[in-house]
Amino acid sequence: MTPGAPRGPKDSDAAKWEDLVARYAWADADELDAYTFSVIAGKAENEVIRAFGGDPGASRPMTFAETVEEQAAHLYEDHELLRVLTVDRRVIAIEWGYHGSIPEVARRASADGGEFFSVYRSVNARHQVMHALDGHVDGEFDPFELEDAAWMDPEPAVPAWAEGVAFHRESLCAESFALMERTMGVAIDPGWMHAALRTVLLTSPSKLFGESEAAWLP
Repeated sequence: MTPGAPRGPKDSDAAKWEDLVARYAWADADELDAYTFSVIAGKAENEVIRAFGGDPGASRPMTFAETVEEQAAHLYEDHELLRVLTVDRRVIAIEWGYHGSIPEVARRASADGGEFFSVYRSVNARHQVMHALDGHVDGEFDPFELEDAAWMDPEPAVPAWAEGVAFHRESLCAESFALMERTMGVAIDPGWMHAALRTVLLTSPSKLFGESEAAWLP
């Protein structure tokens, strides 16, 4: 390209994507051992809480650190907490846990015209992004496994909402959050981790879904 010449649309889009990923560098620098962030459109907080297995009438304000401390004190019990807030008519759900990574939760939270997107990470190098629309999961995968997708034969299928995204081991979390923002239209603010947000205790998946293996299948 001639120096000083305007960049084409593809170059501009790539630059915007790189800037978006750079804004989420904190996600890869953070030492949190596990979390799930979910964004839900078309639903109110109470509806989302119920879909996750919580009681909207039994909430209290807590920071992320406080939920971690309380859950750690009940380490061998079914004691998982969900924090929620509403931003730009979207409900943000934050966990030191994994309810938002379960396909059936995505289906319930997006039922009747809703939309759902979650980013899950655990310390054992497991990552997951998942999207659901109107009660149906239309894509779920581990970005870690897609890093070398271009070299795989056959190349794994990528959902339409994730097309054009290249995942890199050193920035998997940032790219996952950037994809969430691109898809759902709302930015994730790391300051929410320290804010005291509406928090509820969740029913364990085993009680919420019984012995249904279908709850875990996309």
